[in-house]
Amino acid sequence: MTELFVEPTIAIVLTGMLVGAAGSLLGVFLVLRGNSMLSDAISHAILFGIAVVWLLTGATSGPVQIVGAALSGVLAVFLIESVVRTRRVRQDAAIGLVFPALFSLGVVLLNVFARDVHLDEHTVLLGEIGFVWLDQINVAGWVLPQSLATLAVVLAIDGLFIALFYKALKLATFDPELARTLGFMPTLLFYGLLSLVSGTAVAAFDAVGVVLFICFVIVPPAAAYLLTDRLAVMLFLAVAMAMASAPLGYVVAVALNVSIAGMMALATGGFLILALTLGPRHGLLARRARRRRLTDQPADGASSA
Repeated sequence: MTELFVEPTIAIVLTGMLVGAAGSLLGVFLVLRGNSMLSDAISHAILFGIAVVWLLTGATSGPVQIVGAALSGVLAVFLIESVVRTRRVRQDAAIGLVFPALFSLGVVLLNVFARDVHLDEHTVLLGEIGFVWLDQINVAGWVLPQSLATLAVVLAIDGLFIALFYKALKLATFDPELARTLGFMPTLLFYGLLSLVSGTAVAAFDAVGVVLFICFVIVPPAAAYLLTDRLAVMLFLAVAMAMASAPLGYVVAVALNVSIAGMMALATGGFLILALTLGPRHGLLARRARRRRLTDQPADGASSA
């Protein structure tokens, strides 16, 4: 019983669910702010932080590595905003300038100084969720995959942050000027949120890779945005769709003998297509029905006259 969570299927699915929940929980606020692609910049920039931390401490995992990578993600956002403030380039161009530079620096550092270390850019980008059950630790008598234990702690921290600062985050997301006037320090909250995105990304990279993490950060929140106008409901729907994508993707991947992480990412796209098509307010069918009612109204009025 104590080894239940290292059974391969359970370990893989639970890991995907935890990454999905943590990523989508934070991603809701990025999507609402129109900053969702910052998750891509952060996820690539963490390679630079991972390389620097390894050079300074020799650590390839653990809390020090998470903190170092989180700081590199914040550095990426700071550099992007610094470039935008010059008013010479737009934010999308600034992202395209900064994150490739930091990612390239990370690749160079690893290739020059870490040739014999099991740490490379492919591991960060793609991960291998199918092997998470092999790296095990003992927690209070329970044998757990290390990634599963780490992600559970990270999800708890992310959830606690949002619970404690929910009202401030809500106000800072929809009306940052009012939040600043009321003393909520929206800029500090934003950097705190981005620090958690960075930390969650590095906690996820060894298991699922940052590509799947980016899908969880962007796609389920975008789908939830099409389904509701209430923040609390959007958070719930985004997390639910992200968590559901993990077992759905796993079942299909095993049946077709294809990439598990890739199919989990594809499953999130399925939810987005459903929301885009069937959403009660913003879905394509609902919009078409509203347009039809609007075009029918004058005809009805003319016939009655």
